[in-house]
Amino acid sequence: MSEVTRRGFIGGTAALGGGVMTAGVTTGVAAGVTAPPQGAPPLGPVVVRPGDPRYEDLVVRRTNQRFRPEPEYFHVVGSTEQVVKAVGDAVRANRRVTVRSGGHCYENFVGDGAQVVIDLCEMSEVYFDSERGAFAIEAGATLMDTYRKLYLGWGVTIPGGQCGGVAAGGHIAGGGYGPLSRRDGLTVDYLHAVEVVVVDRRGRAQAVVATRDPADPNHDLWWAHTGGGGGNFGVVTRYWMRDPKARGADPVTLLPKPPATVLSGVAIWSWDGMTKESFRRLLRNHGEWHERNSEPGTPATSLWGSLLIPGRQKGADPGGMILPTQVDAGVPGAEQLLKDYFAAVGEGVTPAAIVPPFQRDPWYHAVRTLGLDEASESGHYKGKSAYLRKPFTDEQADVAFDHLGTADDVSATGLLWVLSYGGQVNTVPAAATATVERQSILKVIHMATWEQSQDGEAQLAWVRRLHSRTFASTGGVPVPGGNCGGAYINYPDIDHADPAWNTSGVPWSTLYYGDNYARLRRVKRRWDPRGVFHHALSVRA
Repeated sequence: MSEVTRRGFIGGTAALGGGVMTAGVTTGVAAGVTAPPQGAPPLGPVVVRPGDPRYEDLVVRRTNQRFRPEPEYFHVVGSTEQVVKAVGDAVRANRRVTVRSGGHCYENFVGDGAQVVIDLCEMSEVYFDSERGAFAIEAGATLMDTYRKLYLGWGVTIPGGQCGGVAAGGHIAGGGYGPLSRRDGLTVDYLHAVEVVVVDRRGRAQAVVATRDPADPNHDLWWAHTGGGGGNFGVVTRYWMRDPKARGADPVTLLPKPPATVLSGVAIWSWDGMTKESFRRLLRNHGEWHERNSEPGTPATSLWGSLLIPGRQKGADPGGMILPTQVDAGVPGAEQLLKDYFAAVGEGVTPAAIVPPFQRDPWYHAVRTLGLDEASESGHYKGKSAYLRKPFTDEQADVAFDHLGTADDVSATGLLWVLSYGGQVNTVPAAATATVERQSILKVIHMATWEQSQDGEAQLAWVRRLHSRTFASTGGVPVPGGNCGGAYINYPDIDHADPAWNTSGVPWSTLYYGDNYARLRRVKRRWDPRGVFHHALSVRA
Protein backbone atom coordinates (compact mmCIF):
# COMPACT_ATOMS: atom_id res chain seq x y z
CA MET A 1 0.00 0.00 0.00
CA SER A 2 1.36 3.39 -0.93
CA GLU A 3 2.18 6.05 1.64
CA VAL A 4 -0.86 8.15 0.72
CA THR A 5 -3.06 5.14 1.49
CA ARG A 6 -1.37 4.28 4.76
CA ARG A 7 -1.31 7.79 6.16
CA GLY A 8 -4.07 9.64 4.39
CA PHE A 9 -6.96 7.31 3.76
CA ILE A 10 -7.48 5.53 7.05
CA GLY A 11 -10.21 7.37 8.90
CA GLY A 12 -12.17 8.60 5.92
CA THR A 13 -12.57 11.87 4.11
CA ALA A 14 -15.59 13.67 2.87
CA ALA A 15 -14.20 16.20 0.52
CA LEU A 16 -11.02 15.18 -1.11
CA GLY A 17 -12.07 16.40 -4.52
CA GLY A 18 -13.51 19.67 -3.44
CA GLY A 19 -10.87 22.34 -3.33
CA VAL A 20 -9.67 23.45 -6.73
CA MET A 21 -12.58 23.93 -9.02
CA THR A 22 -13.50 27.61 -8.80
CA ALA A 23 -12.57 29.75 -11.77
CA GLY A 24 -13.44 33.17 -13.06
CA VAL A 25 -12.80 36.70 -14.36
CA THR A 26 -13.49 40.24 -13.13
CA THR A 27 -12.78 43.89 -13.83
CA GLY A 28 -15.15 45.67 -11.46
CA VAL A 29 -16.93 45.02 -8.16
CA ALA A 30 -20.69 45.39 -8.18
CA ALA A 31 -22.63 47.25 -5.51
CA GLY A 32 -23.55 45.15 -2.50
CA VAL A 33 -20.30 43.18 -2.27
CA THR A 34 -19.36 42.88 1.39
CA ALA A 35 -15.77 43.28 2.52
CA PRO A 36 -14.31 41.50 5.56
CA PRO A 37 -13.68 43.46 8.76
CA GLN A 38 -11.09 46.18 8.37
CA GLY A 39 -7.58 45.33 9.47
CA ALA A 40 -4.21 44.99 7.85
CA PRO A 41 -4.22 45.41 4.05
CA PRO A 42 -4.68 42.10 2.22
CA LEU A 43 -1.70 40.33 0.78
CA GLY A 44 -1.19 40.64 -2.94
CA PRO A 45 -1.66 40.84 -5.73
CA VAL A 46 1.51 38.84 -6.35
CA VAL A 47 2.56 37.60 -9.78
CA VAL A 48 4.91 34.60 -9.72
CA ARG A 49 6.54 33.48 -12.96
CA PRO A 50 8.99 30.67 -13.85
CA GLY A 51 12.41 31.48 -12.47
CA ASP A 52 10.95 32.97 -9.30
CA PRO A 53 11.85 30.66 -6.38
CA ARG A 54 8.20 30.81 -5.26
CA TYR A 55 7.00 29.34 -8.54
CA GLU A 56 7.89 25.74 -7.66
CA ASP A 57 6.22 26.07 -4.27
CA LEU A 58 3.02 27.08 -6.02
CA VAL A 59 3.38 24.23 -8.53
CA VAL A 60 3.52 21.65 -5.74
CA ARG A 61 0.67 23.22 -3.72
CA ARG A 62 -1.76 20.45 -4.65
CA THR A 63 -2.70 17.10 -3.16
CA ASN A 64 -2.95 15.05 -6.36
CA GLN A 65 0.65 14.83 -7.43
CA ARG A 66 -0.34 13.21 -10.74
CA PHE A 67 -0.75 16.66 -12.22
CA ARG A 68 1.72 19.51 -12.48
CA PRO A 69 0.33 22.95 -13.38
CA GLU A 70 2.92 25.07 -15.20
CA PRO A 71 1.18 28.30 -16.20
CA GLU A 72 2.83 31.41 -17.57
CA TYR A 73 2.30 32.79 -14.10
CA PHE A 74 0.48 32.28 -10.82
CA HIS A 75 -1.49 35.20 -9.46
CA VAL A 76 -1.78 35.12 -5.67
CA VAL A 77 -4.66 37.35 -4.62
CA GLY A 78 -5.94 38.61 -1.29
CA SER A 79 -9.23 40.36 -2.07
CA THR A 80 -12.16 40.38 -4.46
CA GLU A 81 -10.83 43.57 -6.05
CA GLN A 82 -7.51 41.84 -6.74
CA VAL A 83 -9.32 38.90 -8.32
CA VAL A 84 -11.21 41.38 -10.45
CA LYS A 85 -8.08 42.89 -11.88
CA ALA A 86 -6.07 39.66 -12.11
CA VAL A 87 -8.65 37.77 -14.08
CA GLY A 88 -9.71 40.76 -16.10
CA ASP A 89 -6.12 41.24 -17.25
CA ALA A 90 -5.91 37.57 -18.23
CA VAL A 91 -9.13 37.70 -20.22
CA ARG A 92 -8.18 40.86 -22.06
CA ALA A 93 -4.89 39.20 -22.99
CA ASN A 94 -6.84 36.16 -24.21
CA ARG A 95 -5.10 33.85 -21.75
CA ARG A 96 -6.84 30.76 -20.42
CA VAL A 97 -7.40 31.25 -16.71
CA THR A 98 -8.12 28.73 -13.96
CA VAL A 99 -8.41 29.15 -10.22
CA ARG A 100 -7.26 27.13 -7.22
CA SER A 101 -8.47 27.32 -3.65
CA GLY A 102 -7.39 24.19 -1.74
CA GLY A 103 -5.76 22.15 -4.50
CA HIS A 104 -7.66 18.87 -4.01
CA CYS A 105 -9.08 18.08 -7.44
CA TYR A 106 -9.17 14.44 -8.56
CA GLU A 107 -8.56 15.56 -12.15
CA ASN A 108 -6.30 18.09 -13.89
CA PHE A 109 -8.88 20.89 -14.06
CA VAL A 110 -6.49 23.57 -12.78
CA GLY A 111 -3.39 22.78 -14.82
CA ASP A 112 -4.85 21.53 -18.10
CA GLY A 113 -4.05 24.22 -20.65
CA ALA A 114 -3.98 26.99 -18.05
CA GLN A 115 -1.85 30.02 -18.88
CA VAL A 116 -2.80 31.84 -15.69
CA VAL A 117 -3.64 30.18 -12.36
CA ILE A 118 -5.23 32.44 -9.78
CA ASP A 119 -4.45 31.16 -6.29
CA LEU A 120 -6.97 32.06 -3.58
CA CYS A 121 -5.07 30.65 -0.59
CA GLU A 122 -4.68 34.14 0.95
CA MET A 123 -8.42 34.83 0.78
CA SER A 124 -9.05 32.83 3.93
CA GLU A 125 -11.09 34.99 6.30
CA VAL A 126 -13.99 33.54 8.32
CA TYR A 127 -16.18 36.07 10.15
CA PHE A 128 -19.72 37.01 11.05
CA ASP A 129 -21.22 39.57 8.66
CA SER A 130 -23.78 41.47 10.72
CA GLU A 131 -25.15 43.28 7.66
CA ARG A 132 -26.13 40.00 5.98
CA GLY A 133 -26.83 38.20 9.25
CA ALA A 134 -24.69 35.26 8.13
CA PHE A 135 -21.21 33.84 8.46
CA ALA A 136 -18.82 34.77 5.65
CA ILE A 137 -16.27 32.19 4.52
CA GLU A 138 -13.75 33.22 1.89
CA ALA A 139 -12.95 30.72 -0.83
CA GLY A 140 -9.39 30.02 0.32
CA ALA A 141 -10.35 29.22 3.92
CA THR A 142 -9.60 25.59 4.72
CA LEU A 143 -12.22 23.45 6.38
CA MET A 144 -10.09 23.05 9.50
CA ASP A 145 -9.65 26.81 9.84
CA THR A 146 -13.36 27.27 9.25
CA TYR A 147 -14.33 24.73 11.90
CA ARG A 148 -11.95 26.26 14.42
CA LYS A 149 -13.08 29.84 13.91
CA LEU A 150 -16.80 29.06 13.84
CA TYR A 151 -16.60 26.84 16.89
CA LEU A 152 -14.26 28.82 19.10
CA GLY A 153 -15.92 32.09 18.14
CA TRP A 154 -19.60 31.17 18.26
CA GLY A 155 -19.97 27.49 19.14
CA VAL A 156 -21.37 26.59 15.69
CA THR A 157 -20.23 24.70 12.61
CA ILE A 158 -21.15 23.60 9.10
CA PRO A 159 -21.62 19.94 8.06
CA GLY A 160 -18.49 19.75 5.93
CA GLY A 161 -15.82 17.18 5.17
CA GLN A 162 -13.04 15.54 7.17
CA CYS A 163 -10.10 16.64 5.02
CA GLY A 164 -8.81 19.63 6.95
CA GLY A 165 -6.79 21.09 4.07
CA VAL A 166 -9.69 21.21 1.60
CA ALA A 167 -10.76 24.80 1.01
CA ALA A 168 -14.28 26.17 0.93
CA GLY A 169 -14.01 27.33 -2.69
CA GLY A 170 -14.60 23.98 -4.35
CA HIS A 171 -16.02 22.03 -1.43
CA ILE A 172 -19.17 24.10 -1.06
CA ALA A 173 -19.79 24.66 -4.78
CA GLY A 174 -19.83 20.90 -5.34
CA GLY A 175 -22.27 20.14 -2.53
CA GLY A 176 -20.10 19.34 0.49
CA TYR A 177 -20.78 16.59 3.01
CA GLY A 178 -19.16 15.03 6.06
CA PRO A 179 -19.64 13.33 9.44
CA LEU A 180 -22.51 15.62 10.48
CA SER A 181 -24.43 15.39 7.20
CA ARG A 182 -26.67 12.49 8.22
CA ARG A 183 -27.78 14.66 11.17
CA ASP A 184 -27.70 18.13 9.59
CA GLY A 185 -27.70 17.76 5.79
CA LEU A 186 -25.25 18.94 3.16
CA THR A 187 -22.99 21.96 3.43
CA VAL A 188 -24.94 23.69 0.64
CA ASP A 189 -28.18 23.30 2.55
CA TYR A 190 -26.86 26.22 4.63
CA LEU A 191 -25.72 28.41 1.74
CA HIS A 192 -27.26 31.85 2.27
CA ALA A 193 -25.39 33.81 -0.41
CA VAL A 194 -22.35 33.59 -2.66
CA GLU A 195 -20.05 36.19 -4.21
CA VAL A 196 -18.99 35.22 -7.73
CA VAL A 197 -16.87 37.02 -10.29
CA VAL A 198 -18.50 36.59 -13.69
CA VAL A 199 -17.82 37.75 -17.25
CA ASP A 200 -20.55 39.10 -19.48
CA ARG A 201 -20.95 38.74 -23.23
CA ARG A 202 -18.80 41.80 -23.90
CA GLY A 203 -15.95 40.39 -21.85
CA ARG A 204 -16.53 42.73 -18.94
CA ALA A 205 -16.02 41.18 -15.54
CA GLN A 206 -17.76 42.04 -12.30
CA ALA A 207 -18.39 40.59 -8.85
CA VAL A 208 -22.00 39.62 -8.15
CA VAL A 209 -23.65 38.54 -4.91
CA ALA A 210 -26.40 35.95 -5.40
CA THR A 211 -28.69 34.94 -2.55
CA ARG A 212 -31.13 32.27 -1.44
CA ASP A 213 -34.02 34.77 -1.75
CA PRO A 214 -36.17 33.63 -4.72
CA ALA A 215 -36.91 37.30 -5.46
CA ASP A 216 -33.23 38.05 -5.97
CA PRO A 217 -32.60 38.62 -9.70
CA ASN A 218 -29.34 36.70 -9.25
CA HIS A 219 -31.02 33.76 -7.49
CA ASP A 220 -30.22 31.31 -10.28
CA LEU A 221 -26.51 31.91 -9.74
CA TRP A 222 -26.95 31.07 -6.05
CA TRP A 223 -28.79 27.88 -6.99
CA ALA A 224 -26.01 26.83 -9.36
CA HIS A 225 -23.52 26.97 -6.47
CA THR A 226 -25.54 24.57 -4.33
CA GLY A 227 -23.87 21.60 -5.99
CA GLY A 228 -23.24 22.67 -9.57
CA GLY A 229 -19.49 22.20 -9.15
CA GLY A 230 -16.66 24.66 -9.44
CA GLY A 231 -15.04 26.01 -12.56
CA ASN A 232 -18.37 26.50 -14.30
CA PHE A 233 -19.77 29.99 -13.85
CA GLY A 234 -17.13 32.29 -12.40
CA VAL A 235 -14.70 32.77 -9.53
CA VAL A 236 -16.24 32.12 -6.14
CA THR A 237 -14.58 34.53 -3.73
CA ARG A 238 -16.87 34.27 -0.69
CA TYR A 239 -19.79 32.30 0.73
CA TRP A 240 -22.26 33.30 3.41
CA MET A 241 -23.69 30.49 5.54
CA ARG A 242 -26.89 30.51 7.60
CA ASP A 243 -29.50 27.94 8.54
CA PRO A 244 -32.57 28.76 6.39
CA LYS A 245 -34.79 27.89 9.36
CA ALA A 246 -32.96 30.25 11.73
CA ARG A 247 -34.62 33.43 12.95
CA GLY A 248 -33.18 36.52 14.58
CA ALA A 249 -29.67 37.96 14.47
CA ASP A 250 -27.81 36.21 17.28
CA PRO A 251 -24.91 34.43 15.49
CA VAL A 252 -24.82 31.55 18.00
CA THR A 253 -28.24 30.45 16.73
CA LEU A 254 -27.66 30.75 12.98
CA LEU A 255 -25.74 27.54 12.21
CA PRO A 256 -25.85 24.01 13.67
CA LYS A 257 -24.17 23.34 16.99
CA PRO A 258 -21.82 20.37 16.82
CA PRO A 259 -21.89 17.60 19.42
CA ALA A 260 -20.30 18.57 22.73
CA THR A 261 -18.38 15.30 22.69
CA VAL A 262 -17.77 12.56 20.14
CA LEU A 263 -17.65 8.83 20.86
CA SER A 264 -15.45 7.06 18.33
CA GLY A 265 -14.51 3.46 17.70
CA VAL A 266 -13.22 1.14 15.02
CA ALA A 267 -13.92 -2.42 13.91
CA ILE A 268 -11.23 -4.31 11.99
CA TRP A 269 -11.64 -7.50 9.96
CA SER A 270 -8.55 -9.30 8.66
CA TRP A 271 -8.08 -10.47 5.08
CA ASP A 272 -6.60 -13.61 6.64
CA GLY A 273 -9.41 -16.15 6.47
CA MET A 274 -11.89 -13.82 4.75
CA THR A 275 -13.86 -15.80 2.14
CA LYS A 276 -15.86 -14.42 -0.75
CA GLU A 277 -19.09 -15.41 1.01
CA SER A 278 -18.03 -13.67 4.22
CA PHE A 279 -16.99 -10.56 2.28
CA ARG A 280 -20.41 -10.49 0.63
CA ARG A 281 -21.98 -10.67 4.07
CA LEU A 282 -19.89 -7.77 5.35
CA LEU A 283 -20.92 -5.43 2.52
CA ARG A 284 -24.54 -6.58 2.68
CA ASN A 285 -24.74 -6.06 6.45
CA HIS A 286 -23.16 -2.62 6.17
CA GLY A 287 -25.56 -1.49 3.46
CA GLU A 288 -28.64 -2.95 5.12
CA TRP A 289 -27.85 -1.17 8.40
CA HIS A 290 -27.88 2.11 6.52
CA GLU A 291 -31.14 1.17 4.80
CA ARG A 292 -32.73 0.61 8.22
CA ASN A 293 -31.14 3.59 9.96
CA SER A 294 -31.35 6.61 7.68
CA GLU A 295 -34.62 8.05 8.91
CA PRO A 296 -34.03 11.79 9.50
CA GLY A 297 -34.11 12.99 13.06
CA THR A 298 -33.40 9.62 14.69
CA PRO A 299 -30.42 9.01 17.02
CA ALA A 300 -28.88 6.72 14.40
CA THR A 301 -28.34 9.62 12.01
CA SER A 302 -25.85 11.02 14.52
CA LEU A 303 -23.64 8.04 13.64
CA TRP A 304 -21.24 8.25 10.71
CA GLY A 305 -18.83 5.57 9.54
CA SER A 306 -16.27 5.06 6.82
CA LEU A 307 -15.77 1.46 5.67
CA LEU A 308 -12.27 1.37 4.20
CA ILE A 309 -11.19 -1.77 2.34
CA PRO A 310 -7.56 -1.59 1.17
CA GLY A 311 -6.21 -4.30 -1.10
CA ARG A 312 -4.75 -7.41 0.53
CA GLN A 313 -1.07 -6.98 1.39
CA LYS A 314 1.75 -9.41 0.78
CA GLY A 315 3.57 -10.96 3.71
CA ALA A 316 2.59 -12.20 7.13
CA ASP A 317 0.11 -9.38 7.80
CA PRO A 318 -2.38 -9.11 4.91
CA GLY A 319 -4.18 -6.13 6.42
CA GLY A 320 -7.94 -5.93 6.33
CA MET A 321 -11.19 -4.01 6.37
CA ILE A 322 -11.35 -0.99 8.69
CA LEU A 323 -14.55 0.69 9.90
CA PRO A 324 -13.75 3.89 11.84
CA THR A 325 -17.00 5.30 13.19
CA GLN A 326 -18.11 8.23 15.31
CA VAL A 327 -21.35 9.22 17.00
CA ASP A 328 -22.61 12.20 18.96
CA ALA A 329 -21.86 11.11 22.53
CA GLY A 330 -24.85 13.12 23.75
CA VAL A 331 -27.57 11.12 21.99
CA PRO A 332 -29.43 8.66 24.21
CA GLY A 333 -27.63 5.33 24.39
CA ALA A 334 -24.70 6.48 22.24
CA GLU A 335 -22.33 3.74 23.39
CA GLN A 336 -24.92 1.01 22.84
CA LEU A 337 -25.72 2.47 19.42
CA LEU A 338 -22.06 2.18 18.43
CA LYS A 339 -21.82 -1.37 19.82
CA ASP A 340 -24.98 -2.42 18.02
CA TYR A 341 -23.70 -0.91 14.78
CA PHE A 342 -20.48 -2.90 14.87
CA ALA A 343 -22.40 -6.06 15.83
CA ALA A 344 -24.88 -5.60 12.97
CA VAL A 345 -22.17 -5.01 10.37
CA GLY A 346 -20.14 -7.98 11.63
CA GLU A 347 -23.00 -10.44 12.06
CA GLY A 348 -22.06 -13.75 10.46
CA VAL A 349 -18.75 -12.40 9.15
CA THR A 350 -15.65 -14.50 9.73
CA PRO A 351 -13.06 -13.89 10.94
CA ALA A 352 -14.71 -11.86 13.68
CA ALA A 353 -13.87 -8.19 14.05
CA ILE A 354 -11.37 -6.75 16.47
CA VAL A 355 -12.99 -3.81 18.27
CA PRO A 356 -10.64 -1.81 20.51
CA PRO A 357 -12.07 0.28 23.40
CA PHE A 358 -14.06 3.33 22.38
CA GLN A 359 -12.72 6.84 22.80
CA ARG A 360 -14.56 9.94 23.99
CA ASP A 361 -13.28 13.39 22.96
CA PRO A 362 -14.43 17.01 22.85
CA TRP A 363 -15.82 17.76 19.41
CA TYR A 364 -13.12 20.03 18.02
CA HIS A 365 -10.36 17.77 19.35
CA ALA A 366 -12.09 14.89 17.54
CA VAL A 367 -12.27 16.92 14.33
CA ARG A 368 -8.52 17.55 14.47
CA THR A 369 -7.50 14.01 15.42
CA LEU A 370 -10.00 11.92 13.45
CA GLY A 371 -9.78 14.04 10.30
CA LEU A 372 -6.96 14.32 7.79
CA ASP A 373 -4.35 17.04 7.60
CA GLU A 374 -2.83 18.41 4.39
CA ALA A 375 0.25 16.18 4.57
CA SER A 376 -1.93 13.08 4.84
CA GLU A 377 -3.95 13.95 1.75
CA SER A 378 -1.10 14.19 -0.72
CA GLY A 379 -0.01 11.56 -3.23
CA HIS A 380 -0.53 10.09 -6.69
CA TYR A 381 -4.05 8.73 -7.07
CA LYS A 382 -7.05 8.18 -9.29
CA GLY A 383 -10.51 8.17 -7.76
CA LYS A 384 -14.00 7.29 -8.99
CA SER A 385 -17.27 7.81 -7.17
CA ALA A 386 -20.81 6.51 -6.96
CA TYR A 387 -23.89 7.01 -4.82
CA LEU A 388 -25.70 3.91 -3.56
CA ARG A 389 -29.43 4.02 -2.92
CA LYS A 390 -29.35 0.39 -1.80
CA PRO A 391 -26.55 -1.97 -0.71
CA PHE A 392 -24.08 -3.48 -3.13
CA THR A 393 -25.46 -6.59 -4.81
CA ASP A 394 -23.63 -9.86 -4.18
CA GLU A 395 -22.30 -9.67 -7.73
CA GLN A 396 -20.86 -6.21 -7.08
CA ALA A 397 -19.33 -7.41 -3.80
CA ASP A 398 -17.70 -10.29 -5.68
CA VAL A 399 -16.10 -7.84 -8.10
CA ALA A 400 -14.59 -5.97 -5.16
CA PHE A 401 -13.36 -9.18 -3.55
CA ASP A 402 -11.73 -10.37 -6.77
CA HIS A 403 -9.94 -7.05 -7.27
CA LEU A 404 -8.92 -6.36 -3.68
CA GLY A 405 -8.44 -9.83 -2.25
CA THR A 406 -5.44 -10.81 -4.40
CA ALA A 407 -2.15 -9.85 -2.80
CA ASP A 408 -0.25 -8.52 -5.80
CA ASP A 409 1.69 -5.31 -6.26
CA VAL A 410 -1.15 -3.47 -7.99
CA SER A 411 -4.25 -4.54 -6.04
CA ALA A 412 -2.37 -3.90 -2.79
CA THR A 413 -2.38 -0.17 -3.64
CA GLY A 414 -6.11 -0.01 -4.34
CA LEU A 415 -9.08 0.50 -2.09
CA LEU A 416 -12.83 0.57 -1.85
CA TRP A 417 -14.29 3.22 0.40
CA VAL A 418 -17.95 3.19 1.49
CA LEU A 419 -19.11 6.21 3.52
CA SER A 420 -22.29 6.79 5.51
CA TYR A 421 -24.81 9.07 3.84
CA GLY A 422 -28.54 9.82 3.76
CA GLY A 423 -30.53 10.94 6.77
CA GLN A 424 -31.20 14.68 6.74
CA VAL A 425 -29.53 14.94 3.31
CA ASN A 426 -32.52 13.21 1.76
CA THR A 427 -35.17 15.59 3.15
CA VAL A 428 -34.44 18.24 0.52
CA PRO A 429 -36.25 18.03 -2.86
CA ALA A 430 -33.98 17.15 -5.78
CA ALA A 431 -34.68 20.42 -7.62
CA ALA A 432 -34.27 22.69 -4.60
CA THR A 433 -30.49 22.67 -4.99
CA ALA A 434 -28.17 21.79 -7.83
CA THR A 435 -27.22 18.67 -5.84
CA VAL A 436 -29.75 16.39 -7.45
CA GLU A 437 -29.10 13.11 -5.62
CA ARG A 438 -31.27 13.05 -2.51
CA GLN A 439 -32.09 9.33 -2.27
CA SER A 440 -28.80 7.62 -1.43
CA ILE A 441 -27.70 5.99 1.82
CA LEU A 442 -24.02 5.48 0.99
CA LYS A 443 -21.29 7.17 -0.99
CA VAL A 444 -18.62 5.05 -2.70
CA ILE A 445 -15.06 5.77 -3.78
CA HIS A 446 -12.91 3.45 -5.87
CA MET A 447 -9.28 4.49 -5.68
CA ALA A 448 -5.80 3.48 -6.74
CA THR A 449 -2.62 5.05 -5.41
CA TRP A 450 1.01 4.76 -6.38
CA GLU A 451 4.46 6.01 -5.51
CA GLN A 452 6.20 8.89 -7.27
CA SER A 453 8.72 6.46 -8.78
CA GLN A 454 5.92 4.58 -10.59
CA ASP A 455 4.18 5.68 -13.78
CA GLY A 456 0.80 4.61 -12.43
CA GLU A 457 -0.40 2.94 -15.63
CA ALA A 458 -1.05 -0.43 -13.98
CA GLN A 459 -2.90 1.23 -11.12
CA LEU A 460 -5.02 3.33 -13.47
CA ALA A 461 -5.99 0.21 -15.44
CA TRP A 462 -6.81 -1.61 -12.21
CA VAL A 463 -9.16 1.04 -10.79
CA ARG A 464 -10.86 1.49 -14.16
CA ARG A 465 -11.57 -2.25 -14.31
CA LEU A 466 -12.86 -2.28 -10.74
CA HIS A 467 -15.25 0.60 -11.36
CA SER A 468 -16.50 -0.56 -14.76
CA ARG A 469 -17.02 -4.17 -13.62
CA THR A 470 -18.81 -3.04 -10.47
CA PHE A 471 -21.35 -1.25 -12.65
CA ALA A 472 -21.17 -3.62 -15.62
CA SER A 473 -24.95 -4.02 -15.76
CA THR A 474 -25.31 -0.28 -16.45
CA GLY A 475 -22.53 0.25 -18.98
CA GLY A 476 -19.62 0.54 -16.56
CA VAL A 477 -20.89 3.64 -14.71
CA PRO A 478 -23.33 4.24 -11.81
CA VAL A 479 -26.39 5.23 -13.84
CA PRO A 480 -29.12 6.58 -11.51
CA GLY A 481 -31.73 3.91 -10.85
CA GLY A 482 -31.71 0.52 -9.17
CA ASN A 483 -29.17 0.61 -6.36
CA CYS A 484 -27.20 3.54 -7.86
CA GLY A 485 -27.65 7.28 -7.65
CA GLY A 486 -25.05 8.62 -10.07
CA ALA A 487 -21.69 10.20 -9.13
CA TYR A 488 -20.42 13.11 -7.01
CA ILE A 489 -19.01 16.11 -8.86
CA ASN A 490 -16.48 16.90 -6.13
CA TYR A 491 -14.93 13.52 -6.99
CA PRO A 492 -14.78 14.16 -10.74
CA ASP A 493 -13.78 11.36 -13.09
CA ILE A 494 -13.19 12.20 -16.75
CA ASP A 495 -13.62 8.51 -17.65
CA HIS A 496 -17.34 9.01 -17.11
CA ALA A 497 -17.30 11.16 -20.27
CA ASP A 498 -15.20 8.64 -22.23
CA PRO A 499 -17.20 6.18 -24.37
CA ALA A 500 -14.41 3.65 -23.85
CA TRP A 501 -15.39 3.46 -20.16
CA ASN A 502 -18.98 4.69 -20.24
CA THR A 503 -20.90 2.41 -22.60
CA SER A 504 -24.26 3.10 -20.98
CA GLY A 505 -25.47 5.65 -23.51
CA VAL A 506 -26.14 7.94 -20.53
CA PRO A 507 -24.06 11.15 -20.67
CA TRP A 508 -21.69 12.09 -17.89
CA SER A 509 -23.87 15.12 -17.12
CA THR A 510 -26.75 12.85 -16.11
CA LEU A 511 -24.48 10.87 -13.79
CA TYR A 512 -23.48 14.03 -11.91
CA TYR A 513 -26.50 16.33 -12.29
CA GLY A 514 -29.51 14.30 -13.42
CA ASP A 515 -32.52 16.41 -14.39
CA ASN A 516 -30.87 19.52 -12.90
CA TYR A 517 -28.43 19.74 -15.78
CA ALA A 518 -30.88 21.59 -18.05
CA ARG A 519 -31.22 24.40 -15.50
CA LEU A 520 -27.45 24.49 -14.97
CA ARG A 521 -27.02 25.01 -18.71
CA ARG A 522 -29.40 27.96 -18.59
CA VAL A 523 -27.39 29.47 -15.74
CA LYS A 524 -24.22 28.90 -17.75
CA ARG A 525 -25.64 30.70 -20.78
CA ARG A 526 -26.64 33.69 -18.68
CA TRP A 527 -23.57 34.08 -16.48
CA ASP A 528 -20.75 32.75 -18.66
CA PRO A 529 -21.92 33.42 -22.21
CA ARG A 530 -18.35 33.50 -23.56
CA GLY A 531 -17.43 30.14 -22.04
CA VAL A 532 -14.49 31.60 -20.13
CA PHE A 533 -14.74 28.97 -17.39
CA HIS A 534 -14.38 25.43 -18.59
CA HIS A 535 -12.72 22.08 -17.97
CA ALA A 536 -13.24 18.47 -19.01
CA LEU A 537 -16.47 18.08 -16.98
CA SER A 538 -17.75 21.64 -16.93
CA VAL A 539 -21.35 22.57 -17.62
CA ARG A 540 -21.81 23.17 -21.34
CA ALA A 541 -23.77 26.22 -22.44
